[in-house]
Amino acid sequence: MTGRDILNMMKVKAGFGTSTPETGKGKGKLSKHITHGFHLMKGKSAHPMEDYLVSEFKQEKDRELGLFAIFDGHLGHDVASYLQNHLFHNILKQHDFWNETEHAVKRAYIETDEKILEQALELGRGGSTAVTAILIDGQKLVVGNVGDSRAVICEHGKARQLSVDHEPSKEKKSIERRGGFVSNIPGDVPRVDGQLAVARAFGDRSLKMHLSSEPDVFIEEVLHHTEFLILASDGIWKVMSNQEAVDSIRHIKDAQAAAKHLIEEAVSKKSKDDISCIVVRFQ
Repeated sequence: MTGRDILNMMKVKAGFGTSTPETGKGKGKLSKHITHGFHLMKGKSAHPMEDYLVSEFKQEKDRELGLFAIFDGHLGHDVASYLQNHLFHNILKQHDFWNETEHAVKRAYIETDEKILEQALELGRGGSTAVTAILIDGQKLVVGNVGDSRAVICEHGKARQLSVDHEPSKEKKSIERRGGFVSNIPGDVPRVDGQLAVARAFGDRSLKMHLSSEPDVFIEEVLHHTEFLILASDGIWKVMSNQEAVDSIRHIKDAQAAAKHLIEEAVSKKSKDDISCIVVRFQ
């Protein structure tokens, strides 16, 4: 390990940066026509960057997997960092991942959250949303999410959301069944117990009795008219609709440049949040 590596690890531990570079790109080895690019930008808040991501291809049991994820932390970056290092490993080690994929992903999310809660003293009181996409052999897409980071696919120029925004107002009954409440203060968004603006998340030990970490899972075939996939944190979706996001980058063939452009577009529309974005192009 070089001195620079050690310094970077110290900076990450102290919260001065993330272990993810700010921008990057790649492509599949077997599916060479499939490219991916990512970009992150620190928001206007005083706290350190809390977004982490994964954007890579890897070989697993003679299959090529594209692994893409956005982890948007809150009240600290430790849970998001933990997810970056562990969630895909936990999904892929499920015994039924290849034949009962939806159940395997849901179980892995919940098991990972249990591990995070067990380590709350180390990882802190914060939490993280997540949106994950696993591309299997360039043909099948498995998307899961908790919270408000979003997956949007473009087909024939039309945007279609492959995730669910887990807003407290939509899950009010289940939160109340668990003994919690949803605040509705004028001028603010609905919040679980007056604190958290999402109804599902990893971590958040103090609120966990009233929160879920079960993901919604979507499984899609990649067809000839599937153009690209966007994964992004809510810093984009607060200021742009799904169709606006698709329209703004459809003409950009380089996935990394598309991810960067989408973030710049959100900033120009006055987004102040940390923003992370991945674009996967299928054509």
